Amino acid sequence: MSGICEGRVVIVTGAGGGLGAAHARVLAAEGAAVVVNDINQDAAQGVVDAIVAAGGRAVVNDSDITNYASSELAVRQAIDTFGDLHGVVNNAGNNRDRMFASLSEADWDAVMAVHLKGHFCIASHAVQYWRHQSKAGQSVSGRIVNTTSGAGLQGSIGQSNYAAAKAGIAALTLNQAAELGRYGITANAICPVARTGMTTAVPAMAERMAAPSDGSFDHFAPENVSSVVAWLCAERSAHVTGKILEAEGGRIAIADGWRSTKGVDKGARWEPAEVDEAMATLLADEVPAQAVWGS
Repeated sequence: MSGICEGRVVIVTGAGGGLGAAHARVLAAEGAAVVVNDINQDAAQGVVDAIVAAGGRAVVNDSDITNYASSELAVRQAIDTFGDLHGVVNNAGNNRDRMFASLSEADWDAVMAVHLKGHFCIASHAVQYWRHQSKAGQSVSGRIVNTTSGAGLQGSIGQSNYAAAKAGIAALTLNQAAELGRYGITANAICPVARTGMTTAVPAMAERMAAPSDGSFDHFAPENVSSVVAWLCAERSAHVTGKILEAEGGRIAIADGWRSTKGVDKGARWEPAEVDEAMATLLADEVPAQAVWGS
């Protein structure tokens, strides 16, 4: 029985370990040819070797996702090696955690470069390729799978840079979905909770997310998230776009975004002192947002 991604070609960024490696392995197991992108070539080669040993197809790519010209090489390699490109999974990330009062410009720039610009570069080249196909009359089934987080959706104490970048990725996903559907491209984002190098760097988190020793369901295994990623890369997901999907253990949910409320309308300008009255009404009717992580 063939997998749901049979014949698909997918680039996964930051795929040398953690979630990215799990995404690459699951995609390959479902029949996709995978371009394993990572700046750590040895780590990427290890993932490729494991995929090939299991009967799959994969190659290493070391493009710098923060460099626009270098990112084009990843798209070109996918097409030259496997004949086409169908999906980009933007997974690569980093963190420079600081309380906002201690956050440096370098901390801010490093996170924005990898997360926000990194989500732009390869996807931009892939979209140009797919748009050219579409305008030439070819059928396109393009998939962009971005990676946001609870930090971006609710905020996270000590992670202003990371939270802002992840929130930007969520908004970027909505824009991509609205603009690119005409070319046969979907854009969705995954909001994962899983055991990775970043999440287990904190001893308390490492202990909480440790794999069970009794052989029971591994709630925090990254492959739980990868199943959703593989589905989003498959042809069968063409009807889903512009969604933020939370994935943790056996749970999949759609994250509900910012939306306007009924509000209060005076029909005329509110005097500054009158805003007290308006805010009292608004706050009384408000559905509270989820708490900021760590608060």
